[in-house]
Amino acid sequence: MKIFHKALVALSISALFWQSAPLAAKAEPQTWKQDTLTISQVYETDPAIRLTMEQIMADPDWLGRQPETAFWAPDSSTVYYQRKREGSELRDWFAKPLETEGNGELVKLAHWHQMGAQQLVYSADRSKAAYVFEGNIFVLQQGELLQLTRTNSSQSRPQFLLDGRLVYQQGWDFFAYDFSTGSHTELVSLKTDDAPKAPAVPNGYLAQEQHKLIEYVALQQRNQSERFAAQQQLRAENTSMATAAIYLGKGQQIVDASLSPNANFIILATRKQSPRNEKDIMPNYITANGDIAAQPVRARVNDFKPEPQKLILIDLTNGSRHELSYTALPGYNEDVLAEVKAENAKARGERYKSEKVIRDIGLMTDWYWSQSAMRWHANGNQVAVMLKAFDNKDRWIATVDLKQKKLLPQHRLHDKAWVNYAFNDFGWLNNSETLYFLSEESGYSHLYTKTLNSKNANKLTAGTFEVSNPVLTHDDQYIYYTANTTHPGIYNVYRQVLATGKTEQLTNLLGSTEFTLSPDEQKLLLRHSTNLMPPELFVADATPGASIRQLTNTISAEFRQLPLLAPQVVAVPSSHSSHPVFSKVYLPENYQEGEARRAVIFNHGAGYLQNSDLGWSGYFREFLFHNLLVQQGYVVMDMDFRASKGYGRDWRTAIYRQMGTPEIQDLVDGVDWLVKNANVDRKRIGTYGGSYGGFMTFMALFKEPDLFQAGAALRPVSDWAYYNHPYTSNILNTPDIDPIAYERSSPIYFTQGLTKPLLINAPMVDDNVFFQDVVRLVQRLIEQEIIHFETAIYPVEPHGFRQPSSWLDEYRRIYKLFEQNL
Repeated sequence: MKIFHKALVALSISALFWQSAPLAAKAEPQTWKQDTLTISQVYETDPAIRLTMEQIMADPDWLGRQPETAFWAPDSSTVYYQRKREGSELRDWFAKPLETEGNGELVKLAHWHQMGAQQLVYSADRSKAAYVFEGNIFVLQQGELLQLTRTNSSQSRPQFLLDGRLVYQQGWDFFAYDFSTGSHTELVSLKTDDAPKAPAVPNGYLAQEQHKLIEYVALQQRNQSERFAAQQQLRAENTSMATAAIYLGKGQQIVDASLSPNANFIILATRKQSPRNEKDIMPNYITANGDIAAQPVRARVNDFKPEPQKLILIDLTNGSRHELSYTALPGYNEDVLAEVKAENAKARGERYKSEKVIRDIGLMTDWYWSQSAMRWHANGNQVAVMLKAFDNKDRWIATVDLKQKKLLPQHRLHDKAWVNYAFNDFGWLNNSETLYFLSEESGYSHLYTKTLNSKNANKLTAGTFEVSNPVLTHDDQYIYYTANTTHPGIYNVYRQVLATGKTEQLTNLLGSTEFTLSPDEQKLLLRHSTNLMPPELFVADATPGASIRQLTNTISAEFRQLPLLAPQVVAVPSSHSSHPVFSKVYLPENYQEGEARRAVIFNHGAGYLQNSDLGWSGYFREFLFHNLLVQQGYVVMDMDFRASKGYGRDWRTAIYRQMGTPEIQDLVDGVDWLVKNANVDRKRIGTYGGSYGGFMTFMALFKEPDLFQAGAALRPVSDWAYYNHPYTSNILNTPDIDPIAYERSSPIYFTQGLTKPLLINAPMVDDNVFFQDVVRLVQRLIEQEIIHFETAIYPVEPHGFRQPSSWLDEYRRIYKLFEQNL
């Protein structure tokens, strides 16, 4: 017989210590008041349930299949969201009208094109909205839906011109649709090839003689020349002909291109096309035909050489093109790596002489960032570009003098470590030639504005918190954003009143809250979660203190019955920083009683990631595994060590040129805290983690051999010279410039320190951290005659495991490691 109890859950916070608890959904959607930071609800659990590894590592459908991608319908009265189909990898779309009960209705495939899209593009008077569905262009006008294209070619990036036409791209061809005539016109065609030329007599003695001696050859050459000239004359004199294509040269690659709203200019960035390195492959041993497949993969940071970019302005009124020089950018020729080069030269017994150097520069187009780095003002008279140095030390915002054809620098963000790949949102106010942007220059990501003629930017937000996801209203009244102002682990929605500089808080929830502003800019679609509640959708008016109403209720009854323990979030004092290390701690009942406890410290992945917050963790399996350990008397800690997201620039860059040093120092402080505050036996502590967390497990066991009694490294990095360029070159520069940083930061150089049991779990078709990382490190351990390790391989798994059987096998091995050694 099941025994249920009702737990009245209250969420509270203090400056240094707070305990998160479930914010569980009842059977029906709730309306919440936001008068304080405390929300109470009834949460029914079954304390008799004991977690099992089989349940935790099963297909996560049993959790309830939470809402994924969600966006507003164009009329702001309905929300569309995706939900995983039970027992399948496919996703279905659901329509959820705001005023109805339940989770909404399944959208039939035949109606998917009618939903709209996440990115609606509006005409100047907002009477029309355009979007893309499955590579075709659709327009909404006065409640009517117009399909502009119906092709197997893919169209993208709709844009309204000032004259009312709609532009869309097909590859690098720009087409304009005229609503008054229904015609489609090619405005611009960009070609990465050499421009065609009139046939000429080839050079060389034999060719010259051939044309003199053989009349047929000479006649063919004259005919071809005449046809070419006639075609050029027809294009010049006949207005029905499409505009001539713009040829950029053979071997060039277009990085991005942007058309002005008046269609007078196009600005683009190009670079030389780099041939693929045929050595960049990964063997796949489990294939459908039984053969070994050599799958192409990304280059290693040691091999990848990014090509510098040319920024080109083309005047479409006369066809002239102008390369925009980077020499106007402050610091464009600084030797920003002089100290690093000098240190490495000294290690080689050489002396480095610093000189001016022309730095490689291009658009800010990092993998993390989906915006265009070229932003036209709505009036068509100004364009701003965001540029970066490929040495990762500078980010510039510049505008273009369209008359003088030159860059005008507006803002420089310099960082001696590296410029963050996050917090690069920028754009124009709609009704004035004023830029807005995010910058970490104060030590935290904050919001700024800058008029073109002002010397300095105006800082709109300030404090030891991070601003992200700024959204400007069309009337320039507000900029909405997300920030963790009250605590690093709590994210709420705010807005800046641009006329007064006042900041208004719109949500006041404990946990993680993301938002999407409705098309009419009157409502907020919220995606909210807590440590014990997976993400659900909510809606609120876009006004301070508005009530929040739950839209979806997808969490399964099975999950809600689990007697899960919400972790406490503690501020672990740091012995190497003035700021504490915020950490989740899972404490079993009566943990202070009896003999000292066993403990496990989990190391999150990605490095720049936050996991000790109050939101639902992407590591939900690990969260459940930690609860299983707690049920068996373990204490578990999960630290946001230095390099983690959410704590500002200095915390992020503490690992510059020394990955694995600050983080392990923080683990030492974590162990000390557990021993002092949680009745943990120092000789019974283990650690584990995946990806970056696997790298940390290596470094902890290799460099601090007495800190942990056992560790499990999952899909781990062993040598950073083998990882990718975008991530690694930020933190360690490149191996040819800074080998000291790579040798200081790579576990393979410290394997001789291993004295405690180590489990290495490695997926074999991992195209992120290559299986080669594990192979090389294992060979190193064998050659050093070190026997304190075991290796488990997963032949069909990529970096993120997919098969429940693999998850189960992996965590059974981790559990066995801890049981045997702690």
